[in-house]
Amino acid sequence: MSFYRVKDLPESDRPREKLLKLGAENLTDAEIIAILLRTGIKGKNVIDLAREILIRFGGIEGISEASVRELSTFKGLGKAKAITLKAAIEAGRRAGKLKKKRKINSPEAVVNLLEHLRYEKVETFGILTLNTKGELINIHTVSKGGVNFAHIEPKEVFHPAVKDLAVAVILFHNHPSGNPEPSTDDIKVTRKIVQGSEILGIEIIDHIIIGRDSFFSFKENHLI
Repeated sequence: MSFYRVKDLPESDRPREKLLKLGAENLTDAEIIAILLRTGIKGKNVIDLAREILIRFGGIEGISEASVRELSTFKGLGKAKAITLKAAIEAGRRAGKLKKKRKINSPEAVVNLLEHLRYEKVETFGILTLNTKGELINIHTVSKGGVNFAHIEPKEVFHPAVKDLAVAVILFHNHPSGNPEPSTDDIKVTRKIVQGSEILGIEIIDHIIIGRDSFFSFKENHLI
């Protein structure tokens, strides 16, 4: 049985080479996970496996919160690789990088943070909560699959924001179709949420829709 390894990928797609050339900070989450995994599984290269793991557990934060037992049940991980992932993330936490306050000052920063949503097959809606310095407090998933974005109520958005004592929020959701252009419902619900934010005094900075290869910013398109 043969397994897809990092070195089996085209050179331009190899995360190790990209790290050496551009620096670790320019790797996607999937590329970082792929380096740690080293091999994929039969019929699936290591980058695709890494993306599926990120989707299943909700990004690196989700992996950090999952137990070794939970991780090792995912096909393609196993106990040894699960331990490797947990140890690597804990090393990052201890270095102060995983929980470091990072400024969210552009739509690109949001998309980089939520890169795994490009490959999500169901619609996920959530918020980033920010402090007075524009630094990330937390990432909250408000709804995932099954619940149409058109039925999101402002109270569902602001409950975690109030709990975080956030002064500002960035909305986000993905379009599994790959096309990030907003629908009529996307625009209507966003306006309703913005109206609710004015009552609570929590600023809605932007709403980012993430597609497969691009994104849509409500702020940049003057819809907020």
